[in-house]
Amino acid sequence: MSPVMIAGLVTGGVLLLLVIVYINQLVERNRLEKARLKAELSDRRQRCQQLSDTFPGQLMSAELKALLARLELAAGERLLKLDKGNEALRNRLQGLQAELHKGEPIEVRNPPRQILSEAQAKETRFMLEDLHAQIVRAAREGLLAQDEARRWVREVQHLLVRLHIDYFNALGRQALQQNLPQRARLAFERAINYIRKQPSPGEYQSQLRQLEAALAHADALVLKHDKPPADEPSVLAEGMKSFDDDDLWKKNNVY
Repeated sequence: MSPVMIAGLVTGGVLLLLVIVYINQLVERNRLEKARLKAELSDRRQRCQQLSDTFPGQLMSAELKALLARLELAAGERLLKLDKGNEALRNRLQGLQAELHKGEPIEVRNPPRQILSEAQAKETRFMLEDLHAQIVRAAREGLLAQDEARRWVREVQHLLVRLHIDYFNALGRQALQQNLPQRARLAFERAINYIRKQPSPGEYQSQLRQLEAALAHADALVLKHDKPPADEPSVLAEGMKSFDDDDLWKKNNVY
């Protein structure tokens, strides 16, 4: 075998080895990308489902329920192409398609949830932030038209305002039930100030009137609470009773 042929075989072997390594890298890269995409789509689908199932009923609407179903369906259909044997996912998507194609508003079964603690308010705020992220991502991928996405972003901002109003209002009502009018007044004042700071406070005139009425009621209770009853002797009156009739001059000196 000539040196030229040997050199050619060695070169060919090296090139073949490089091709094999490159193909293996492509296969591994595709496998990792598929796993990454599968995990991402699974997470997005589960987030949409969780938002749809756990969102407080007072903030959920049939239209929002339909939006979450659409976003979950879009992510789920892409996921099913990567996980064709997932029958649970297939059944879930079939249920979503049936709901969306009924031609009727989706029924909202989410129970209203009274928000009485900062932890509960934060949890709901995080849900709204997650909803906002899903809308922005859907618009970026073309699942939502830009106009529709902007409308939903405004709706999320509106729901955030409602969350604050409901939270402060619930705190105030709870304080009234606990006979703590000063604490109730503070809660109602915070809700009113929050509404007045909004770019469009006119949207919340109904809630503003109710809160102002509640604040007036709390103010009245505070005044009543701070004012001593008419039949309750004051410190000065008690001191006057300690004087004897013979010490009338002491009374005159007091006055």
